[in-house]
Amino acid sequence: MGFPRFVRLSVLVIALVTAAVGCSDAAEDSDQGAAADRGRIGLALPTTVSARWILDGENLEYEFDRMGYTTELQYADDDVAKQVSQVEAMIDSGARALVVGAVSATALTDVLAKAAAADIAVIAYDRLIRDTADVDYYATFDNTRVGVLQGTYLVNALGLKSGGGPFTIELFAGAADDNNSKLFFDGAMSVLQPYLTDGRLVVRSGQTSFEEVTTRRWSAAVAKTRLTRLLDEHYASARLNAILSPNDDLTRGLLEAVQAAGYRGSTLPKVTGQDAELASVRLIASGEQGSTVFKDTRELAKVAAQMAHAVLTDQKPEVNDTAQYHNGVKVVPTYLLQPVAVDKSNLQQVLVESGYYSAEQVAS
Repeated sequence: MGFPRFVRLSVLVIALVTAAVGCSDAAEDSDQGAAADRGRIGLALPTTVSARWILDGENLEYEFDRMGYTTELQYADDDVAKQVSQVEAMIDSGARALVVGAVSATALTDVLAKAAAADIAVIAYDRLIRDTADVDYYATFDNTRVGVLQGTYLVNALGLKSGGGPFTIELFAGAADDNNSKLFFDGAMSVLQPYLTDGRLVVRSGQTSFEEVTTRRWSAAVAKTRLTRLLDEHYASARLNAILSPNDDLTRGLLEAVQAAGYRGSTLPKVTGQDAELASVRLIASGEQGSTVFKDTRELAKVAAQMAHAVLTDQKPEVNDTAQYHNGVKVVPTYLLQPVAVDKSNLQQVLVESGYYSAEQVAS
C-alpha cells in the first residue's frame, strides 16, 4: 500500500521514538516478514466522534499491515457493552493480539480474562485499562504532562506570572471512567492551583473538584450544556476569562456556548484543547481557540504495533516507565511519548513542517 499523509515521520518527535524505543532492528525484522501473513490483530477503539481516533485506527492498520499482519478494526461508539462484545468476537475469531483503546477503564476485566486464557497479548492503547492483571503493556503519552501544558498556556495567556488578575475561569475534565481524564486534570491543576489559592483565578461556579467537572463520555454536547448553564447562573454580570478544556472536541462545543452568549474576538475566553484536530487547528489559526496539545498518533501507533510484534515474536518490548502506571492490580509496563503544546506562534512549525497537516488544510 502507499505511504499516506498521516504516517509520514514527524520531524519533531521521530528522534524521541527511534532513540528511546530502539525499534530500527524490530522494524527491519518486520519488513522482512511482511510478505507472510503473521496472523490477525484485533484493534478495539472507542469512538469515531473524535477525528483523532479515526487517524489512530488508520495508523494502526498501516503499521500492522507493513509487518505482515491482518487487522480487524472496530469502533465501539462510546458504548461499553458494544466494546466488550467486539473484543469477545475478536478473541473468538482467533486474534493473536489485541490493541485496545478502552471506552471505560474498568469494564474489560472479564473479557480480558478470556483473552488471557487464550494466550492473546493485550496492549492498552492511550488509555490505561484498570482492575485486571490481563493487560501486558501500555502505549501512551505523558498525560500528566498534557495537563501541565494546558495549565501553563492559561497562566501565560492571562499574564498571571507578571501579576495579572484576578481572572475568572471554569474547569472541564473528560469522562470520569477514562483513566487519562484525572491525569490531565491533575496536571493542569498542579499549575493552576496556586493562582486559585491566592485569588488571582476565580471559579465563580465553585465547581473545582474533578468529580464536579467531568464530562460524560467526553461529549461536546454535554460540556456545551453545562457551560451554557454556568454562564446563565454565574456570569450575567461578569466576564468569563478562561476555560480549562481537556480536548479539542469539547473545546469546540464550549466555544459555541460562549459565542451564543455574545463573546466575540478579544472577549473570547482563553481556552485550551488537546489532539490537534484539524477543525481546532483552524480555530487556533483564526484566533478563536487559544491552544491545543499535539500528540502524534503516528508515533503512538508505531510504538503499540512494535510492542505487539515483540510479544508475538518472543522478544521484549521497549518500555520507559515501569513504576507509575499501576492499574489497581499491577504496574503495567509502559512506553511514554511526549506531547507538544501548540498555539498560533508555533502551529506552522509543529504541525505543517512536520507533515502532519498541509498548509492548504490549515488554511481551508
